[in-house]
Amino acid sequence: QVQLVESGGGLVQAGGSLRLSCAASGRTFNNAMGWFRQAPGKEREFVAAISWTGSITSHALSVKGRFTISRDNAKNTVYLQMNSLKPEETAVYYCAVRRGPVVSTENLYDYWGQGTQVTVSS
Repeated sequence: QVQLVESGGGLVQAGGSLRLSCAASGRTFNNAMGWFRQAPGKEREFVAAISWTGSITSHALSVKGRFTISRDNAKNTVYLQMNSLKPEETAVYYCAVRRGPVVSTENLYDYWGQGTQVTVSS
């Protein structure tokens, strides 16, 4: 039902920044949204999530202090500001949405975008 389209990925040098966007179509009312990533040869992992109101956010320990998730419900868009990027954070970044509160568990998300590639060069 919900369609998610990620954008903003690209090539950046280590220490640089990128801002990812995830535009949603369809109903997202009362839905939490999150970001996950999958690096080459690794399992997909939780990055960050945000509640419907934006009042509650969760960030993976590995990105705390560097990444910030936010959302604009009027635009039906969630963002991931990524600062001080590291080469090991090269991955496909996925946007996801679920009904209900913020969680970090992948299988609890209902809809997924196709991902956007982030490549961090050393």
